[in-house]
Amino acid sequence: MSWAVEKEETTREIVRLLYENRMIRTFFRDRPQGWTLVSGLYSPLYIQLRPLISFPVVFEKICRALTSLVREESPDITRVIGIAMAGVPIAAGMALTAGIPAGFTRKMEGVRSVSSFREVVSSYGEHALAEGEILPGDSIALVDDLVTRFDSKEVALEQVRYEVQRRGVTDVQCNTVVVVLDREQGGQEAANRAGMRLLSLIPFKRLGLPLLQRVMAKTEWEILTRYLDDPGQFQSKEVQDHLARLAESG
Repeated sequence: MSWAVEKEETTREIVRLLYENRMIRTFFRDRPQGWTLVSGLYSPLYIQLRPLISFPVVFEKICRALTSLVREESPDITRVIGIAMAGVPIAAGMALTAGIPAGFTRKMEGVRSVSSFREVVSSYGEHALAEGEILPGDSIALVDDLVTRFDSKEVALEQVRYEVQRRGVTDVQCNTVVVVLDREQGGQEAANRAGMRLLSLIPFKRLGLPLLQRVMAKTEWEILTRYLDDPGQFQSKEVQDHLARLAESG
């Protein structure tokens, strides 16, 4: 079986499991009023992968699939580093299921951008900003659950660079980010601007949502497709109230 076929079959199974176990949630099935995202925008879709470790079968499938993704599409990678917090168990799972060496970044409270990282990093003194071995010649992939924007990935990259310099390790590359799911709402473009390569198991708009068409209600699927194409048209209260009524009427 070719990697392209294997990847599509694996992705189809995983995205269905995420939906069935309510890690992919929708206004139609789960919450008629929808969600207000960190950005302040309304969304009829909410993706929360932090509960993955509560579903061991799904978690193992994802860790194995991500390892295959790395080996097939970026075979130079020698080590993965999980981005705190959601990426930490995923990196550990990849180490356990496939033997790839792993580490993780520390959570830095209040640091949400590269500029804020640079403002506070001096106060960390000799504290490690990334845990686990980093060896000369390593090619590192950062690992996380999903990507919407790219801020947390750039902060993690700065942490790894700082740690490599602090330890005096030579010839280390870190220019790849691996995620379970890409919402495809600007993450790839941000990765390109940062000079990073973004690998995702589930590009949600292009592949994930189409694979869910058969398991979602027709109205549910059509609304989410429209939302991913143009989130702006869903920001009025009138539209949001209409969606709530649709969901409540079934």
